[in-house]
Amino acid sequence: MAGKPLRCISVGKLKTPFWKDAAAHYLTRIKRWRHLEYTEVRDGDAALPPDQRNALEGRRIVEALAPQDVALVLDEHGQKLSSPQLAALLRRLDQEARGRACFVVGGAWGLDDSVRQRAFKVLSLSDMTLPHELARVVLLEQIYRAECILRKVPYHH
Repeated sequence: MAGKPLRCISVGKLKTPFWKDAAAHYLTRIKRWRHLEYTEVRDGDAALPPDQRNALEGRRIVEALAPQDVALVLDEHGQKLSSPQLAALLRRLDQEARGRACFVVGGAWGLDDSVRQRAFKVLSLSDMTLPHELARVVLLEQIYRAECILRKVPYHH
């Protein structure tokens, strides 16, 4: 059974070849079961102070969110979920939500409050701070893992 389409929005492009390769690997695996649209919004100007840069990136993220997107915003202070809990959340959103789940990953300086305010849920991948490129790959791996859990495919153990 295919779930509802998913969406991810992140700030900036993956620049490092091994992160690009890892992201492409998991995107290919996810797309076996579910359509996933990936949107990259432009980084803020590096010359701006971090708060102004975050505000600019935040505006771009909020503008990129469609009205039907159920925003699952990744933030270091968010709720931590196990992989089975993420799978259960995706199942619940498939069954109950009017829109599609949309994961949001901020840039190098994090997220503006305007993005957190638009969130259906604020989630955390780890207690540790992750580079945003790594966070994107970890997120994609966890989406793939959640799909495997939902389909009882022997990947998660």
